[in-house]
Amino acid sequence: MRTQNWIGLLIAGTLSSASLIAQAPPPGQAPAAPPRPAMALTTTAFPDGGQIPAKHTQAGEQISPALSWTNVPTGTVSFVLHMRDPDVSRNKTTEDQVHWLVWNIPGTATGMPENVPKGPDLKDGSRQISASGAVYRGPGAPATGPLHHYTFELYALDTKVDLPAGADAWETRTAVWKAMDGHILGKAVYVGLFRRPQ
Repeated sequence: MRTQNWIGLLIAGTLSSASLIAQAPPPGQAPAAPPRPAMALTTTAFPDGGQIPAKHTQAGEQISPALSWTNVPTGTVSFVLHMRDPDVSRNKTTEDQVHWLVWNIPGTATGMPENVPKGPDLKDGSRQISASGAVYRGPGAPATGPLHHYTFELYALDTKVDLPAGADAWETRTAVWKAMDGHILGKAVYVGLFRRPQ
């Protein structure tokens, strides 16, 4: 009985050693780097999945929240920020509400300040549009319905999207999406909830 136990321990030890050898890099080769953490988008204005304060909505001053991001993929040239309300359809189509689209954000940027000014062209070379024009459009879900999920999506691109803002937010978004195709290095998402006070 003891002989069988010793044989079992010997086999287990041999298998463990073989497993460690198999995981080790070949002689002269550096070990593989750990995977890079995913790009992250955050704001101090509200927690991810939490309620958006009134000042950032149509029930308040409609001020855009400060945003920041980390773990940017290597080779990022520019960013696109898209804020949408997936709980609303436009004219009974599959298109949802364009609350904010900002593109051509420099790849060196690490965030956006609170209360981004109005206008199609921003100082850093980025451009913006929404269903309300060249400005951030705050959440405005009606008080009588459910909470809406306002989704902030940040895309890291390996190119610039040097397109002018068109007159129509949905047409502009389509043009930006087309220019982004094949150039996305990473994506981060942050969600806030809102409906107007009763």
